[in-house]
Amino acid sequence: MARQLDERIAARFPVGRRLRVLDVGLGQGTQALRLARAGHEVTGLESDPAMLASVRETLTAEPEGIRERVRLIEGDGRDTGAHFAPGAFDVVLCHGVLMYVPEPDPMLAGMARVLAPGGLLSLLVRNADALAMRPGLAGDWETALAAFDSPSYTNRIGLRVRADRLADLTATLTGVGAPLDTWYGVRVFTDQAPDDAVPPEPEELARLLAAEERAARTDPYRAVAALLHLCGVRGG
Repeated sequence: MARQLDERIAARFPVGRRLRVLDVGLGQGTQALRLARAGHEVTGLESDPAMLASVRETLTAEPEGIRERVRLIEGDGRDTGAHFAPGAFDVVLCHGVLMYVPEPDPMLAGMARVLAPGGLLSLLVRNADALAMRPGLAGDWETALAAFDSPSYTNRIGLRVRADRLADLTATLTGVGAPLDTWYGVRVFTDQAPDDAVPPEPEELARLLAAEERAARTDPYRAVAALLHLCGVRGG
């Protein structure tokens, strides 16, 4: 995911340019902190006070220069367009959030609105077109069959959420003025790994990442990934 994001940033912006980044639903702040360490100005929007407190705690261990580049705001991502001025950001991230939003189109429109012309919108979503893969490979045939008929599913923490189809998001991004530029698959081969799995040794991890990275951009593999990473570009 980080490699894909860096690839798209490098393709769109001059090397060394300090970008204005908005992370909508920043969670633990993984990408926000990584981009701040790379020199970018990052704003994190998060509705969960506990998550915000955790990120603030993590920031205390960072050098002052990095802390100064991060601004944290408590707020709902569905109100992104109301929080910020049009064209306020060069990059907007929304990773692992849309599955919790029953009607994503207004939220996508708000995020596109705050992008500057030529800006990058990065989305990470659950892939509705491959929703039967995880239960099917696990031998859960009832859940697999149900996944063919509905984008709703129960995630690993027991919440009933929803997935998105590539074709639907492609149409929506075009409609909000940030048409799809590039898309990748995420977790093509590793979606069955349990959350508490022991990380592989460095050499094995390097091979795993190389295989995932290759599959992420190769048809037909990327189409059956558990997640999709979609990158839209704001027109103007």
